[in-house]
Amino acid sequence: MTGKDLRRGGLARLTVEDIVAPGFSTPWDAPTIPPFPFTFRNVEVLTLAWRTSEAAVARVLPPPLEPTSDVVLAHVYRMNDVDWLGAYGESNVSVGCRLPGADIAGSYSPYLFLSSDVGVAHGREVHGQPKKLGEPLLEIRGDLTVGIVRRNGIDVVTGTMATKQRPDSLEGLTRHFDFALNINLKAVDHIDGRPAIRQLTARRLADVSVHECWGGPCTVELRPNAQAPIHRLPVVDMLDGLYWRADFTLVPGRIIHDYLAAKT
Repeated sequence: MTGKDLRRGGLARLTVEDIVAPGFSTPWDAPTIPPFPFTFRNVEVLTLAWRTSEAAVARVLPPPLEPTSDVVLAHVYRMNDVDWLGAYGESNVSVGCRLPGADIAGSYSPYLFLSSDVGVAHGREVHGQPKKLGEPLLEIRGDLTVGIVRRNGIDVVTGTMATKQRPDSLEGLTRHFDFALNINLKAVDHIDGRPAIRQLTARRLADVSVHECWGGPCTVELRPNAQAPIHRLPVVDMLDGLYWRADFTLVPGRIIHDYLAAKT
């Protein structure tokens, strides 16, 4: 008997070939995890930049990653049209890092919050991103662009920037670190408690098309929350932010460090 092919609208009996195939996700007849690639269209982003302490950055990095900057970038997204996921809000807090001896440098994400259960599951199961449910909001309030990250009813991040006053480009962010290469710590156990996966993963978005980009000084307010401890990267100095709108595609990434293999 042939296996399922949900994209063609047919439902057949689940086979072993289905289970071992790349991209398999449960429940098999209504899968949660989208297969690569999938595209994000008309994404609106408020990127907030602030300077924190070198010690704070070092504290959130897993070894052997090393810090490359004392700047934090927090992206608050309004995802307007996404394959499989629809519309939702997302936020990604990242710091600059490098992997010694591998010529790899990018951004490490210690905290991510979003309003989509599919996005949470995909980020955690595939990339190893530390995603949790939250309520990221991005709004234009007259002459002010406002980004909020809410968890447990607490606004853990509130960021603002003047609305569309200075044309800019994403190159302004790369002076801090290569934020487009996203690095994550993936940790999964077997059912009996033994470690199954302990990896550093990396991915870069494909087919990025920026439709508009605006810059200006930003403000950032952090409120403590034990379940969303972004306050552990305290604001020392507020820097410039960006509001930008783009399309991009999420594609497979790669394993850049395997902790379990390094032990053998």
